[in-house]
Amino acid sequence: MISTRGRYALRVMIDLAEHTDEGPIPLKEIAERQGVSKKYLEIIVKELVGGGLVEGASGRGGGYRLCRRPEDYSVGEILELTEGSMAAVACLEKGAETCPRAGECRTLPMWAEYDRLVRDFFRSKTLAELIRTE
Repeated sequence: MISTRGRYALRVMIDLAEHTDEGPIPLKEIAERQGVSKKYLEIIVKELVGGGLVEGASGRGGGYRLCRRPEDYSVGEILELTEGSMAAVACLEKGAETCPRAGECRTLPMWAEYDRLVRDFFRSKTLAELIRTE
């Protein structure tokens, strides 16, 4: 399940993408448009900045902006940054020790396929696709 943190991170990124031509966007404006507490968005934006997805400008006229074009961001990279591992089962988490039952596990291939489907799905969606209105 995608948490509120991941969903709000996507909303912040969409908001920045929709207002990319306006220069740095103050977090207060994003919070008002998205109906989310500025305090909560501060935590999320700090993570987005730390992950190199967003850059901040302080001072008068400051705010946040995307580091790249909207089409250069995948939904998958945003969710992986904010959610961490999205593996369905612990044995498929990055860096997990090999399960002693992996050789005879009847469900492992199914979980691996599910993880691939989810990962490929989110990585195939771009931020640009989410801001298109048709």
